[in-house]
Amino acid sequence: MSRIHLLSSHPSLTLPNLFSLCPVAKRRFSYTPENSWMAVPGPRSLSAAFREHLRLLGLRDFPCGLGSWNKSRFSARTSPSGQEEDEDLPLGEESPQALMELLRDPHSPWALPPGCSPQDQQLRDMAVQVPQLVSGTRVLQVFRSLRIVGKDVSEIDEDLLQLQHLEELILCANQISRVTSANLPRTLKVLELCCNAVADLQELCSQPPPQLQHLGLGYNRLCGPSQDKYLNADFWPNLVSLDLSFNNLTELLELVSQLSSLQKLRVLVLQGNPLALIPAYRGFVVDGLPQLSVLDDIHIEPDERHQFRGLARQPGELIRSEAQVVVSIGKIKGVPDPSTLQELEVDTKAAAITYSYCVTYEFAEGEEMEDGGSAEVGSPAVATLGADSSARDMGETKGQQESAGRLMMGNKLAPVLSSPQKEKVTSIFLIFFSCAAHLFVTPGKPWADTIDCSYRKEHTAKDLVGLKGYLAAGTIVSVVEEKARSLGVPVPAAPAPLSWQGPVPKDKQKQKQQEKKKKKQPCELRSDPPIRRTLGSRRVSLEALLATEDLVATVCDFGILITEQPLQPPSLEEKVVRRLEAVPLTVEFQVQLLRWPSAAAQSPWSTVAVDKAP
Repeated sequence: MSRIHLLSSHPSLTLPNLFSLCPVAKRRFSYTPENSWMAVPGPRSLSAAFREHLRLLGLRDFPCGLGSWNKSRFSARTSPSGQEEDEDLPLGEESPQALMELLRDPHSPWALPPGCSPQDQQLRDMAVQVPQLVSGTRVLQVFRSLRIVGKDVSEIDEDLLQLQHLEELILCANQISRVTSANLPRTLKVLELCCNAVADLQELCSQPPPQLQHLGLGYNRLCGPSQDKYLNADFWPNLVSLDLSFNNLTELLELVSQLSSLQKLRVLVLQGNPLALIPAYRGFVVDGLPQLSVLDDIHIEPDERHQFRGLARQPGELIRSEAQVVVSIGKIKGVPDPSTLQELEVDTKAAAITYSYCVTYEFAEGEEMEDGGSAEVGSPAVATLGADSSARDMGETKGQQESAGRLMMGNKLAPVLSSPQKEKVTSIFLIFFSCAAHLFVTPGKPWADTIDCSYRKEHTAKDLVGLKGYLAAGTIVSVVEEKARSLGVPVPAAPAPLSWQGPVPKDKQKQKQQEKKKKKQPCELRSDPPIRRTLGSRRVSLEALLATEDLVATVCDFGILITEQPLQPPSLEEKVVRRLEAVPLTVEFQVQLLRWPSAAAQSPWSTVAVDKAP
């Protein structure tokens, strides 16, 4: 038995390196950078990728296969065992042991590159010991498992039916958008299609393999509820394991109703779907599918099953298609003392300058406020902080694009994907993970060594698909300083009423002038428009909330801020003191996804007041 494992991410699998390892391959291919089958990758059939890998394994070339190096062992005079003693070998031939050493020695030019599967090595060993079994079409009868990962396969063609004993088919990270079930061997028990572009299950369910036990459809483009009807016992009577993670399934009630007919189902993965953000999601699935043993890679304990007993029979308000997210912001540290900056200001004595500090963060568009109002958005000067304007026009920031790539690469498939393939998978993944966001601002606080924001806000998201995109992209957290300058402006005196009493004596005129000098002219405080500047900005990853985590708590570190210095250079002692006293700018930030039946957790920093939108 053998499993073909295409590890395209391994650097040694590039064609120039392959030629240096295997002269046989060099004779077979004429490689030039301009004319190379590796230089211009593109969609192709599964059978083409399979044949290509067989060629790279060199099963018919030295030291495998039949040739002048072993012809006497398999001639008519050879014993039934097919082996002879070393001393009886003709000149120019090698013993099976010597040929096997050439395959297994890591320094041999015929050794497989590091990272290939053990099944690849077993197949080459078989080509040395019993080459007749891998000659011609006989090699097709050997395969029980076939693994082709990241090879731009777009079609599962009918040639796959030649693998009559195939039981496991792994086709992760390709470009498959449709699966024709008539081209799948009827002996198939495992079908893994993770990280493709499958959006419709109709063709897959037309003639599904009757003995299939595992179906992997994670990281595809399935959208509910149109696809839920294909996930029942009419199509998959023997299904034991089902992976639907990180699609766009939204209808929890309908999906659980269909899955309840799969009596043999024991392992189910739904994390990463919008429906998994509903507070009562896990409890409803655990109670609605009593045959399950594992949900989202977490074993279902008897206590948990008892805790959620009866929940599936009375969904009511518990299974509303909405999610609740709590954002908490704690203490800000490391803000420079603004009094040192006032010394550099001109005419600071004539003006009153005040500083306040706030934190801004983004949250998914489309949330519903408790009072029916809209989301609280900062002024235009603040609303553009920490985001790329061109990216905002498309409804996503650069940080969102990078996050989706990191989420994808955090999957178990990351080690087998090369950089171009990571970009390809990321671009597919971003189709669902782009979202617009509103900016929220904490109340301004005066300067202090430690500024306690004591901020907590509950968001109720009705758009679960948009919330999924927001969590996958992360949020931008910024610390903003607002400077307000107020200046006293003299108020002009009211003109004296006209008098017809004749000329005023000189002594009285002098007396009135002296009284005016003694009397202070009234002033009016006038404020300039506030000046805002971002002291630090950082993207916070929230992708863990799409899996099984309920809380993301972090301390955003923006580094040590460099402030303006007085004109007179500081002494050496002052420099040393400033370096010792320097504290990086940080802010405590956490996001919690509320799940039933637990209530909102208290902030780990302090008891905070809930800030609700007006």
